[in-house]
Amino acid sequence: MKNIQIATFGGGCFWCVEAVIQRLKGVEKVVSGYTGGITKNPTYREICNGNTGHAEVIQVTFDADIITYDELLAIFMTSHDPTTLNRQGADYGTQYRSVIYYHNADQKAVAEEVIEIINPSFDNKIVTELSPLNVFYPAEGYHQNYYNQNNSARYCNAVITPKVKKKKKMYADKLKENA
Repeated sequence: MKNIQIATFGGGCFWCVEAVIQRLKGVEKVVSGYTGGITKNPTYREICNGNTGHAEVIQVTFDADIITYDELLAIFMTSHDPTTLNRQGADYGTQYRSVIYYHNADQKAVAEEVIEIINPSFDNKIVTELSPLNVFYPAEGYHQNYYNQNNSARYCNAVITPKVKKKKKMYADKLKENA
């Protein structure tokens, strides 16, 4: 029997985070979406204006007997810059904030511990928001599995492919066979 759990992370553009996390052993499903805002059923256009309060996030369904929540967090935290407030690379605004949305008190405690442990490895202080998950809204269909369907696109080649290659080297033992 599988030990299925769900985690929700935001680290800038959800395409980038999705591409890294979905390649990990034990990850069953990754859904790009929005959370943390005030608008019900927001669209990508509404999110992009920065006025809804939502963050671009991924929701990860994973088998905790294969990859633990703290392992997922460590990989997530090193797949983006958690020391920049409301910005990842050229993307800026609150929708691109670094954030961990916890689903329960255990996830919150683990996230606090992981942040404390890895903070000294960064030159600047981690500013990742830690908040309880409220409502998660899946993004439009064309945002799902984006990198795998569009990896020859310019943005993917320039931004996502280097992240994926770097993570393959760092976490080779955690990758799925075909990653």
